[in-house]
Amino acid sequence: MGEYLNKHGLTCLGIRLAGHATDIEDMRRSHWTDWTASVEDGYHLLSGSVDRIYLAGLSMGGVLSLLMSTRLDVAGVVAMSAPFSLPRDPRNYPVWLIKLYGRFFKYAPKSGDAPGTGWYDKQAFAGHVSYQQNPVSSVAELKTLLHEMRSALPQIRKPVMLIHSKDDAYVLPQNMENIYNGLVNASDKVKLYVTGSGHVVTRDAARDQVFGAALEFIRRVERQFES
Repeated sequence: MGEYLNKHGLTCLGIRLAGHATDIEDMRRSHWTDWTASVEDGYHLLSGSVDRIYLAGLSMGGVLSLLMSTRLDVAGVVAMSAPFSLPRDPRNYPVWLIKLYGRFFKYAPKSGDAPGTGWYDKQAFAGHVSYQQNPVSSVAELKTLLHEMRSALPQIRKPVMLIHSKDDAYVLPQNMENIYNGLVNASDKVKLYVTGSGHVVTRDAARDQVFGAALEFIRRVERQFES
């Protein structure tokens, strides 16, 4: 997505969140405040080189983009496949109980389905890199982060675009509706449903539609600055 936007004239920075893309033990040791700090670091790296900054994120990255738009001076947000809350299963236990459980059981499977089940572009899935399990402690951190985001939604006053796949079986589409309804003070809010894609809309079969919609949203907001 960054490469696509860059080809259309935008400066892009892909942030590697703390604990991601290294070793699963690094994820186990990271906290939700480390993830927000990663976003803040990226923001300051870009701030001296561009006129305006937009936050765009997938899944938990979308949650971070929404939350951090209330803490950083950004022009807008694109949140994709973002959860509003965790499913009603053991992941939705109280934070203290999840942390206690995580002391005895370090990891949990991502789902009961076979790897790649929710993907429509199987070739894209074959090149997708991710940890094979979820650290239980990270579930507790995510739950705390989601609470922070929900509390921040009424404070968001910037333009927001929400994108979700109707075929997302991992974070159900109702999550986007809940986030959209919580954006009671956003200066501009728009939601887009795509189909024929699983959770990772930036890499699955509908990615071109997602990229084009994000670009058009940013251009539309930019025209408001230019007028």
